[in-house]
Amino acid sequence: MQLDVGKIYDGKVTGITKFGAFVELESGTTGMVHISEVANSFVNEIKDHLTEGQSVKVKVLSVGNDGKISLSIKKAAENPPVRKDFKRSNGNNSGSGRRFDNKQSGERNPQTPEAAFEDMLSKFKQNSDERMSDLKKIMDNKRRSPSRRK
Repeated sequence: MQLDVGKIYDGKVTGITKFGAFVELESGTTGMVHISEVANSFVNEIKDHLTEGQSVKVKVLSVGNDGKISLSIKKAAENPPVRKDFKRSNGNNSGSGRRFDNKQSGERNPQTPEAAFEDMLSKFKQNSDERMSDLKKIMDNKRRSPSRRK
């Protein structure tokens, strides 16, 4: 059976390595799912997401001339998770219509991305100014102290 690139197949995990997982497809051929193609979130340990013998749906990304088959579990997902940190606007990239989640209080924050960035930038500048002031005081004290050299 020849595999079609872009098509989704059922498979079974036959082996797990630190860089990916090997999946045997219905046709008896084996392909590899790279660690970056296991899940939509960061994968530190594949064993946290997959186990040997597990049935999975995979999408064929490529079939090399040498017979190597590249697979993806995350691209085979029917409904990829929607990012929860903002709502999409109507194709307008001006930022209007987007709302960010306030992670600390769990409430919605009505700020636009630009306003949120400006707020973060002003806090950074304030923090930076305070640190620079502290450094200047330390340097002035060192300059005023008597020299130990003779």
